[in-house]
Amino acid sequence: MTETAPASTLDYFRYRLNRDLGGAMAWFGQKWRSSWLFKIAALLIGLGMVLWVAIFVWLASDLPEADSLLDYETPLPTVVRGADGEIVHSYARERRVQLQFPDFPERLVGAYLSAEDKTFFSHGGVDVTGTANAVFDYATKYGSGDRAVGGSTITQQLAKILLLGDEYSVTRKLKEMILASRIEDVLSKEEILELYLNEIPLGRRSFGVQAASRAYFDKDVGDLDLHEMAFLAILPKAPERYGRRGQEEAALARRDFVLTQMEENGYISAAERQQAASQPLGLATQRTQRSADAGYFLEEVRRQLIDQFGENAEQGDNSVYAGGLWVRTSLDPEIQDAARDALRTGLVRYHGRRGWSGPVATIDVSEGNWAGQLASSYLSIRYEDWRVGVVTQRSGSSATVGFANGEEGALSGLPNALKAGDVIVVRPQGSGFRLASLPSAQGGLVVQNPQTGRIIAMQGGFDHRLSDFNRATQAMRQPGSTIKPFVYATGLDNGMTPSTEIDNTRFCYYQGNRLGEKCIRGGRAGQFPMRYGLEQSQNIMTVQIGMQAGMENVVDTIEAVGIGEADPYAATALGSEETTVMRMVNAYSALANHGRLNNPTVIDYVQDRRGKVIWRADDRNCNGCNMAEWDGNPMPRFGMKGRQVMDARTAFQTMHMLEGVVDRGTATVLNTLGLPLFGKTGTTTGPKDVWFVGGTQQMIAGAYVGFDRPRNMGGYAQGGTIVAPIIKDLIQKSRDRWSDLPAIAPAGVRMVRVDRRTGKRVFDRWPTGGAKSDVIWEAFKPDSEPERSTRQDEIAAKRDEILALIRASRNGGQSVESSDGQPEDFVEDQGGIY
Repeated sequence: MTETAPASTLDYFRYRLNRDLGGAMAWFGQKWRSSWLFKIAALLIGLGMVLWVAIFVWLASDLPEADSLLDYETPLPTVVRGADGEIVHSYARERRVQLQFPDFPERLVGAYLSAEDKTFFSHGGVDVTGTANAVFDYATKYGSGDRAVGGSTITQQLAKILLLGDEYSVTRKLKEMILASRIEDVLSKEEILELYLNEIPLGRRSFGVQAASRAYFDKDVGDLDLHEMAFLAILPKAPERYGRRGQEEAALARRDFVLTQMEENGYISAAERQQAASQPLGLATQRTQRSADAGYFLEEVRRQLIDQFGENAEQGDNSVYAGGLWVRTSLDPEIQDAARDALRTGLVRYHGRRGWSGPVATIDVSEGNWAGQLASSYLSIRYEDWRVGVVTQRSGSSATVGFANGEEGALSGLPNALKAGDVIVVRPQGSGFRLASLPSAQGGLVVQNPQTGRIIAMQGGFDHRLSDFNRATQAMRQPGSTIKPFVYATGLDNGMTPSTEIDNTRFCYYQGNRLGEKCIRGGRAGQFPMRYGLEQSQNIMTVQIGMQAGMENVVDTIEAVGIGEADPYAATALGSEETTVMRMVNAYSALANHGRLNNPTVIDYVQDRRGKVIWRADDRNCNGCNMAEWDGNPMPRFGMKGRQVMDARTAFQTMHMLEGVVDRGTATVLNTLGLPLFGKTGTTTGPKDVWFVGGTQQMIAGAYVGFDRPRNMGGYAQGGTIVAPIIKDLIQKSRDRWSDLPAIAPAGVRMVRVDRRTGKRVFDRWPTGGAKSDVIWEAFKPDSEPERSTRQDEIAAKRDEILALIRASRNGGQSVESSDGQPEDFVEDQGGIY
């Protein structure tokens, strides 16, 4: 009987399937009934298939989603730029740099494919041949303790790095294969390579080829030579081995193997291979330093960023150590270097020949691992040729010093207190080393732009590598006489003028029924203009002004300019409350800025990894700045920055009087710089702290020097002799950055000629411009100008001066003053805090 042909192709295939399947079932049934061996084999095969499906379902059930790689973002460090836009630092616990696929050189990609996965562009995530070899190797090494070859493709390695971890097990390998297949379905080959080349760990705490290129060769990937590319391609096999000392032969052999594979795969020619193979490894022993020496400033930036965005990825997408932030700071590297060097020079100068100040720290050297302990302490110094080491042994007059790299040398200049285990600072001398003496006193220095509040330099001690305590922002110290300008400003706000005469003879105050009244005598007895009291830092005059203006008002002024909370006591007018250098510099900035106070900032703005600004310090709005078309009106501008905390005229009057402190007062060491400087020195009881704060309308600098545990600095210690020279050194080192433009007065200020000694108005003479000129320009508010000076006034002033000289001669020559009214041997210490 002849079969009828199916009516269509679909019917034909259905017919053939039913016929063949029916035949197969019939054959299976016949074998099942007739053979026990067939039954056993069929059952085993069935159980194996069920088991395989179960294992697959079990392995795949808790695998991470490959789709997550579509949104994956490489954990990137935060990059910090200075005010000029140049990179000055990065906050990183790992070296990472993210590149796009077109940024990778073709031969570098070829090197990795030749070394790791030559069939990458043809397989679907798993290389069957490589997997078979890995299974065979695993079987032969099973139980030996040796680790079998991986046989993983680049896709499998990516799955391991980003999604699975580095567990050594068959289970992890199977999961890796499943995930690799899924990744191939989600990402293109180029996207997989981009992720792999950015994420692969390559030793020296570097992840990705760009970071490794900087770590091993101090180059960017685009600048690598062929032999250097081949070296980077060997690192995935043993990232912590090939870059170590003593492994050169193994590294060269593996590198030459990669070069041979590149030739076989057509990436390079034979001649290129031979030329590259003849090259040494050429590993960099030291990377180019890309961080500014501004540790205290950068640590303050880091602290603020962590407060704002968090530290790790778990704390936010824009975290400091994973978010890839770009931070623009106000750091001026030139001013910062000048500030660092000036403070260090001042501290060393004050320390003089005082000798060894004791160990930086101590470690236990008895177990012999002193090099590792020293390295893990992260103590170091960058000053001249000094180094941090540890005394490894001390025997009588001989000793040795060891360093973190294991090097040792003979040590000389041994004080009796020096012992084994002391971490010290040394400098080279001959074939050995000599003990260097770190300054025992410390200090802090801040430089600020008063118009914006931007901190442009900050030094919080001798070296942040030895102590991370930031004395510029964290040390609470008594400001002494640097507080006085704000007492005088309060007086100006309450009816006084720079020419108002204040009694400097004595000040009496009632201490209660038991103690009664106490009187304190001034330096030079008599009535003197306010200017004289501020220029010569007269305590009695300052307290008199504070009491007449009201100490509650003085406290209000101190708190308004951000110095800190205070109590309405007489001692507050002399600087008994505590504050920081940064607060004092910011308060003086308000004087220079016509009474407008800005918040001190170290960060200008922050961008995320894509460049979007996510935070900025200047939050002023510019209405109309984004108009599509010009509307014909004047250009839109930002509003004024900061807040008005003091009458602009009062601020200028105070600043103008403080110029006299530099011209003829307690900071004359600065008057040779040829700048319109103003400022105030300060010395506290003891003295325990010495200060200077001041500058110009464009830049304010302030510093203090003192012991971390306050103690007497010596009777000769004064702000004018210790700290003012530090500021002078700072200005000299950065002279081109300081403007010599005279201060600009605000509206409502009248400049009037006055006699400097009496404060009376002068009509018949002009200021000569010299610091000792009898006639000066003084700043007054309208209708507050003084009366005209008369001949009788001048005669009376001269008589008072002569009488003061006679009294001084009767008292053994103390407090002798020159003819212009300035003490020839002026000492600020008049008892109490000032």
